[in-house]
Amino acid sequence: MAQLTVLEKLEILSDAAKYDASCASSSTTKRDSRDGKGLGSTTGSGICHSYAPDGRCISLLKILLTNFCSFDCVFCINRSSSNVRRARFSVEEVVALTLNFYRRNYIEGLFLSSGIIRSADYTMAELIRVAETLRRQHRFRGYIHLKLIPGASRDLIERAGLFADRVSINVELPSEAALARFAPEKQAGEIKSAMGGLKLKIDAAREERDKSAKAPAFSPAGQSTQMIVGADGASDSAILKRSAWLYGSFGLKRVYYSAFSPIPDASSQLPLQPPPLMREHRLYQADWLTRFYGFETEEILGHGEMLDLDIDPKLAWALRERGRFPVDVNRADRETLLRVPGLGTRSVDRILASRRFRRLRLEDVGRLTRSLATIRHFILAEGWRPGSGLDAQNLRTRLMPRPRQLTLFP
Repeated sequence: MAQLTVLEKLEILSDAAKYDASCASSSTTKRDSRDGKGLGSTTGSGICHSYAPDGRCISLLKILLTNFCSFDCVFCINRSSSNVRRARFSVEEVVALTLNFYRRNYIEGLFLSSGIIRSADYTMAELIRVAETLRRQHRFRGYIHLKLIPGASRDLIERAGLFADRVSINVELPSEAALARFAPEKQAGEIKSAMGGLKLKIDAAREERDKSAKAPAFSPAGQSTQMIVGADGASDSAILKRSAWLYGSFGLKRVYYSAFSPIPDASSQLPLQPPPLMREHRLYQADWLTRFYGFETEEILGHGEMLDLDIDPKLAWALRERGRFPVDVNRADRETLLRVPGLGTRSVDRILASRRFRRLRLEDVGRLTRSLATIRHFILAEGWRPGSGLDAQNLRTRLMPRPRQLTLFP
């Protein structure tokens, strides 16, 4: 068998990494090399694109160290029984690729995962070697996200946090029963133990950094995880409740949702068709509502188990709760305004700042927001009161988005 070139390996291992969604680079420590003592930065604008909270585009080299794997997870294209083309980078090749891509301004950081070879500890140690070499030998100051290997030792997992901006370990599926069925080599207890240990280390490091700026950072962008949607039949209710538990128990920065994608030679346990992509989108919107808008999971779902695919979760809630509206934009508090369909956090803050100086009319609200066509049905403003002729069903029909029209955040 002919030896693969680095370019051929890159083609195989970048494609193999595309199924992992958890590569956002927000909230990391701000570093740069303008002092002339290093290489790279975590600031500025930038082959995978992620977005920081302020909207900056972060370009990451997103690859696997190898797609060889001793695990046989049913849903994974790189499972041991899969008939895919295999490749493996050396540590030195990943380091060289990262540095060369950065110098050409292709990327601002590295997202590195791997199949499991030899053992969990061996694979984890190889991933750490990449990050440590970049940081210590080449003084790389760009962003690094390392995926943790299930079953790796606590010492190795903690060492990963010393060199990575963010670490993550995937829970994969919403329930432990589903994990045992679809990924029997992965132990839910080991995943939870790793997440718990990381939370303690991250919290302790932050406390030390609060006391002294010279204290070493530990995974400053926190930890995240990913759940596959549509592979095991779990409802949106089960997925969102699991996410709420993960956020509360381990202080995660993000739970990522990845719609199941059918794979070649798939097991009969898996569905033949992928779930609607809109379902993944609605889960992200619902997740955002619980994290930044003060909603509880039960409120978003109502009495059902699945999110409405036709309209966004906040609008669906508002139509069920018509008695709470209209809301007076000149009097309502921030928490109440955040529940108005079409109003985001920035729009609400603009409204609160502007009404200190004048009573707001509908046209004023229009200048402060981007969704007046929706908002106008749910608010009172100076000289404006919505008509009473539209019931919830008629309003739903009027406000239903056109096909392909997506609103990322409510």
